[in-house]
Amino acid sequence: MLTFEDTLAQVARRRAEFTAGHHVPRDMIEEFKRTGIYRAATPKRFGGDALPPSDFLRAVERISEVDGSAGWVASFGSASVYLAALPLDTQAELYADGPDVVFAGGLFPLQPAEPVDGGFKVSGRWKFSSGCKGADVLGVGIGVGGGGPGKPRTAVLRPGQVEIVENWDVVGLEGTGSHDLSVDGVTVPEEWTFVRGGEPTVDEPLYRYPTIAYAAQVLAVVNLGVARAALDHAIRVGSGAGGITGAPVPADRPYFRTAVARAEAELRSVRAFFYEMTDEVYEAVAGGATATDEQTGLLRLAAAHAAKVGFDVVRAAYTVCGTAAIHTGNPMQRYLRDASVVPQHAFLTEGMYDGAGAVLTGVKPFPGFV
Repeated sequence: MLTFEDTLAQVARRRAEFTAGHHVPRDMIEEFKRTGIYRAATPKRFGGDALPPSDFLRAVERISEVDGSAGWVASFGSASVYLAALPLDTQAELYADGPDVVFAGGLFPLQPAEPVDGGFKVSGRWKFSSGCKGADVLGVGIGVGGGGPGKPRTAVLRPGQVEIVENWDVVGLEGTGSHDLSVDGVTVPEEWTFVRGGEPTVDEPLYRYPTIAYAAQVLAVVNLGVARAALDHAIRVGSGAGGITGAPVPADRPYFRTAVARAEAELRSVRAFFYEMTDEVYEAVAGGATATDEQTGLLRLAAAHAAKVGFDVVRAAYTVCGTAAIHTGNPMQRYLRDASVVPQHAFLTEGMYDGAGAVLTGVKPFPGFV
């Protein structure tokens, strides 16, 4: 029986394939399914694991340490927390063949949908649908109201109802396959729509955890894994041969040791904050409490800070690796490119510091932050 470590080894062997093909192939997605990634957030009532967030986040972190794109695609194993806002009968149909369902969404820009008898007629084009080529169901954002700012209504479709427009051509996380989605006049029953971050119909602890904050965390944790890999690579390089000029081994140089130590402290510190808040909030909601605005704000702060510091650590590791790191075949090139993408996500930008600061100081944050 294949283990999680076997899956990581397969990711390591195939990461160049993911980059070259601009997506993680379906057979690798099937492997993630067998590992339990895509049942991690499926409700227990439908045969899923509904794991505590820390357990899932640590798995994504490990995958990202091997390959950032694979970690990013695996992170959407958390998307069932969105789907928990669907009616229970719809979820029963969704999981009728088993709990291992892969959901990918291209929610923006919101497209107008025509109300029709029993549902909505959906047309339009949406961007950034990570993992769409391996998805079992796809979501698109429709402008018919429901959730307020930051919480679009989402229509759920089957792959045969959607055209994937393959236009993912980027410098980092190339293997995520975050292509556009196009839909032309498909009628979606109302019961197959939900408000992203809306009230769940499933009463289990995971679905009381702040949904949008969790969506930010599963992406941010990719940079914790990438940063760990980059820093470990720098340490190995530093303990190896001397430079091409005949200079001492990097580890014999004070500036190298100082930079490595500082990066190690920064990575471990931001990781501790990240998981501390995750466990604190999950313990609260599992005990029946509702997450406070401050707790939600701190979760979002921890996510944005993990994404930023992860990138900072990778840049520090790149810098101390010297001339060798500039070669396209050097692993540090992949780490640097991948880590640069994560803080660019809308959930993880510098604006999240403003939102968290507003909550901490008793000021109303921007719409959709908590």
